[in-house]
Amino acid sequence: MSDNETTIPARRRFLVRGAAAAVGAVAGAARAEEASPPGIPDWMKAPGADTGSQPYGTPSRFEAGIIRNVPKGLKQYISASTRTPLQDLDGILTPNGLFYERHHGGIPDIDPARHRLLIHGLVEQPLILTMEDIRRFPSESHIHFLECSGNPGFEAIKGKTASDLVGLVSCAEWTGVRLATVLREAGLKPEAKWVVAEGADAAAMTRSIPIEKCLDDALLVYSQNGERLRPQQGYPLRVFLPGFEGNMSVKWLRRLNVSAEPAYSREETAKYTDLMPDGTARQFTFVMEAKSIITRPSGTQRIGPGFHEITGIAWTGRGSIRAVQVTMDGGKSWREAALQEPVLNRALTRFRLPWTWDGQPTTIASRAIDETGYVQPSFEDLTAVRGLKSFYHNNAVVPWRIAADGEVANGYA
Repeated sequence: MSDNETTIPARRRFLVRGAAAAVGAVAGAARAEEASPPGIPDWMKAPGADTGSQPYGTPSRFEAGIIRNVPKGLKQYISASTRTPLQDLDGILTPNGLFYERHHGGIPDIDPARHRLLIHGLVEQPLILTMEDIRRFPSESHIHFLECSGNPGFEAIKGKTASDLVGLVSCAEWTGVRLATVLREAGLKPEAKWVVAEGADAAAMTRSIPIEKCLDDALLVYSQNGERLRPQQGYPLRVFLPGFEGNMSVKWLRRLNVSAEPAYSREETAKYTDLMPDGTARQFTFVMEAKSIITRPSGTQRIGPGFHEITGIAWTGRGSIRAVQVTMDGGKSWREAALQEPVLNRALTRFRLPWTWDGQPTTIASRAIDETGYVQPSFEDLTAVRGLKSFYHNNAVVPWRIAADGEVANGYA
């Protein structure tokens, strides 16, 4: 209380403060009126669209700009990818229409009534299953992320947005049958060590899966986020391997060949191996390591001095996220962010941290720590071991540089 206030009787102080509050309220109302259409807005003057006018609901037309990030100018799009607009999303689940894509031979148009799954090789009883056969097995649903192992490549870190950099990751609730259940129905022979999965696309995408994973948490999936898989995600059936690199979750699944050895297919020899500095290559590096990115504020966004919530996503193929640390001063210090519940196994985890920006240029970044104690590395530390030619499994910290005018840009540039 000031000296002047002590000389004013209590009733008079109340009136003075009330008058000031009233002036402030009037000014606030005036500002609100300036910011909104005068009078009654158009959408209140007539009834809206009829109930059921959209048999399959779509987003508001004012959200039409939130779409998959499709690369421009490719020579062909049969073997290509699209990215999830991470910077425009909230929570941890990715809408089916925004889920990232990666295809090797285009998107087949499969009639589920004609589709079959063959299980053969080192089994006691080979099986040919229809989709109705598969849906008769006990089902379960789990929320898991899916990520391309080239998200991003070691020489592809110049993107402008979070989507440009790590948009080849998405998260959904997957519904299907335990692969172990179906394999036990066929009867595994003792020498069974691998299952070779083949897709029904034009590329006949083929990957070898260790039998341990098949008997653990692998799923035969037919639904995503409560509806049947979309064609881009493998309709009518895909194998899903929580925590493993995305190309192993073979889409449009048509064949499972149980074998004693891996197939050594194109996608696990010429591709999806990690070239090391000494010229050797790491093979069968299945697990996606701990990773995170700040999605707001992030590249191409602009902020002003004052309060902001730093938020982003973290994930790990080795279980759940234990903590996310955030730096607001270019790595000089780190603070622990709050994790949004529920924190799930092998799923995206949303983190948040309150921050007041003082208007000075700075760099912000996040690093994830998973339940094994593994800490997401800096790009410098990772490339000191892996070099720049590895391409796959780049899980380095992503920095964002904030300029004095509030513009946010890629901190690698």
